[in-house]
Amino acid sequence: MMNQTDYLLEVKGLKKYFKVGGRKTLKAVDGVSFYIRKGETLGVVGESGCGKTTCGRTCLGIYDKTDGQVLYRGADVHCLSRTEKQKFTKQAQIIFQDPYASLDPKMKIQNIIAEGIRAHKMASGRDEIQERVSSLLETVGLDPGYGSRYVHEFSGGQRQRIGIARALAVEPEFIVCDEPISALDVSIQAQIVNLLDKLQEERGLTYLFIAHDLSMVKYISDRVMVMYLGKIMEITTSKALYHSPRHPYTRALLSAIPIPDPAMAKKKVRIPMEGEMPSPVNPPRGCRFQNRCPYAEEICREAEPALEEIENEHYVACHRRIEI
Repeated sequence: MMNQTDYLLEVKGLKKYFKVGGRKTLKAVDGVSFYIRKGETLGVVGESGCGKTTCGRTCLGIYDKTDGQVLYRGADVHCLSRTEKQKFTKQAQIIFQDPYASLDPKMKIQNIIAEGIRAHKMASGRDEIQERVSSLLETVGLDPGYGSRYVHEFSGGQRQRIGIARALAVEPEFIVCDEPISALDVSIQAQIVNLLDKLQEERGLTYLFIAHDLSMVKYISDRVMVMYLGKIMEITTSKALYHSPRHPYTRALLSAIPIPDPAMAKKKVRIPMEGEMPSPVNPPRGCRFQNRCPYAEEICREAEPALEEIENEHYVACHRRIEI
């Protein structure tokens, strides 16, 4: 593992709980720890409801933490002064899942993109702001003249490009990509991923890339973190995860990826996951995946497995650590 000073973001024992139905507590994120180096992409995958979006938003301070630490360049995001918080919001941005819901339909595109520029006083006059907006639209593959239009005049892929331009407007170094491709057609998904990859290379960006599509995450992520019911099940390099997954949940997710070649698809062994994900309000004792795991033993029902490093930068929370 690299020295901690090499981490842009370091998360230690992060918890985010929500009160629901009076006295009940929903444990959306329940004690996760990970790091992201400057310039890399950490993919976060898992089924809907696993806590990946909540984790990303808590890392940005959009949600207040329940416990733990989120350290950005060594400073806790949740303990910043007002001035420090403003500086942090310039350094760290988010691209939302739904490009229509996250863009104000009453505002022209140029004003949506210019909001951050004005808030952080990154341009001195109207002409300079307009010039920056036009440049940003061109950067994300849109006609600079589109700035005078409204959100409803664009397709889903174009709206997501606008969302990316808005995030880039304040020249951040870290971006949480919150399922930015899940609402788009497959062909458009590839275009957006290629755009994000290109921007990272040109601008030295660091991404926390949240998705449920493991096949797409493979192409953009340096490392991948698999979450289930508020916990990290496995985290390692993208290559190691796809070639030698050690957690049964990871293996099941990978087996569900469709293969375009019919002949190869017939040979592929699908690992079924029976039942539904338990409620985060009442998670099971022991391993949270034990009621759906084909390899579960008595210890899995009694003791929660710790996230342990089994190989260099390969962490797994499993009593069995299945070999392939």
